Amino acid sequence: MKNLYLVNYWVPFPSSEYGGTVSVIAENDNECHDILLEWRDDYLSDHDSKIMENVHQALTYSLAENLQSGVVDSFTT
Repeated sequence: MKNLYLVNYWVPFPSSEYGGTVSVIAENDNECHDILLEWRDDYLSDHDSKIMENVHQALTYSLAENLQSGVVDSFTT
């Protein structure tokens, strides 16, 4: 079963002024982490350890349907 993760953005000020949220469909924390790492790999590798920390702290909702894994929506600054 897949889950919807609402992950707080992990890039600190000044690169991200107010943070944000990324919504991800994934089977588990590890898949969510990998999706986020690939999502913006141009600079996210600098924050790899913070990504998993925020995935563990994310609000998570079980989905009734088996939807495709990936980033659903994002709002970042």
